[in-house]
Amino acid sequence: MTLDRTEAPAYKIINTIHLPEPTSTTLDNGIPLHVINIGEQPVVRFECIFESGNWHEKHTGASFFAVKMLPEGTTSLTSSEISEAFDKVGAFIDMSHSSDRSGIVVYCLSRFLPEVLTLVKDLLEDPAFPEKELDELRNITLQNLRVNKEKTAYLATTEFRRQLFGSDHPYGQSQEEKNIQELPLAEIRAHFEQHIKNGQRKIILAGQISDTDVSLVNDYFGQGNYGRELDEITRVVNTDYLGKEVIVEKADSVQSTIRIGRRLFTRQHPDYFKMLVTNEILGGYFGSRLMKNIREEKGLTYGISSHMVTLGREGYFMIGTDVKKEFTQQTIDEIKKEIHRLQTELVEDDELQTVKNFMAGEFAGSLNTAFEVADRQKILLLDQLPADFFSRYIDQIHATTSEDIRLMAATYLNPEEMVEVVVGGK
Repeated sequence: MTLDRTEAPAYKIINTIHLPEPTSTTLDNGIPLHVINIGEQPVVRFECIFESGNWHEKHTGASFFAVKMLPEGTTSLTSSEISEAFDKVGAFIDMSHSSDRSGIVVYCLSRFLPEVLTLVKDLLEDPAFPEKELDELRNITLQNLRVNKEKTAYLATTEFRRQLFGSDHPYGQSQEEKNIQELPLAEIRAHFEQHIKNGQRKIILAGQISDTDVSLVNDYFGQGNYGRELDEITRVVNTDYLGKEVIVEKADSVQSTIRIGRRLFTRQHPDYFKMLVTNEILGGYFGSRLMKNIREEKGLTYGISSHMVTLGREGYFMIGTDVKKEFTQQTIDEIKKEIHRLQTELVEDDELQTVKNFMAGEFAGSLNTAFEVADRQKILLLDQLPADFFSRYIDQIHATTSEDIRLMAATYLNPEEMVEVVVGGK
């Protein structure tokens, strides 16, 4: 059969997605355990998540170092011995940290889960915080920070978040050399004791999970008194970013990095799905309006995109790109032009349907593995979303109309309600 390459291949519109629901229970001591039993391979992901991010720290950086130091040694094992023990059973360990939470995640074959849980328990209950390893981690963190501070993209994003939330807010903070160098070990230990060792935690098991695996987790972590009540913490956000233009000169840079946006909302908001479609049309994928105008037609950049970022307690919208300095203002003008088009003109049916099909296909394609499915379910658990949130995703996307998009753009994308950050110069 001869293939006619002038005609696009047939496609099928995705209308429904089904995610297997997690089984939730509690260990003997009340710790929540969520089991996502999915997959055909005998592989397990064990994840322990703590309410111990920047939001909960008293000294900047304490939460980062408290979790990153856990594999660096216990009273019975050195850092190299810990690494060798995980390697011996083919396990992979990672320490995660964000503004809201921190955690430990380990991937291993099911048959090695007892060995892995023994190691994890030792890390969480008896870390040594050796000063030599802490000094090494400080130096690595400082070097990474110095490299990042040479990048206009890093500087623009950190300044953008500082403008949105304030430099003292957990979502607006950024690492600084002085904080890294001067943070006392005692403060790192104190944060660990309060928010990791004795703080609130959730455990998630994903993969091919048996009843024996669940019992093992209960044996290792279902004893002891964890989960002290968290103090109610109120953080004051910045309110004076509306309409601001911030320029950070960088004389040695041949390009400028642009960040434009505003605080928005989390996944719980009733306009979340409609705004997702609006964002996708504006700058969410390679065929977006910003890409077609500013990259393909004007040739001002290699890439430009817009994003809806959701954090634990806040969310924000951001447009970002890199351009030559002499094209900075022209690029900003074209961004505002595309926003104005969305606010005043209805999106045509063909364009809207293309975006809906792309979003549905991309979402379905992000669920190829057991752990990708588990990641979606983890969002529901941590953000306390309805169990059918992602099952309704496709319906909500297809239900969005051109008038919805015009209304979203008019309501949430007014440039006078955004902050404009340029690093490099105009």
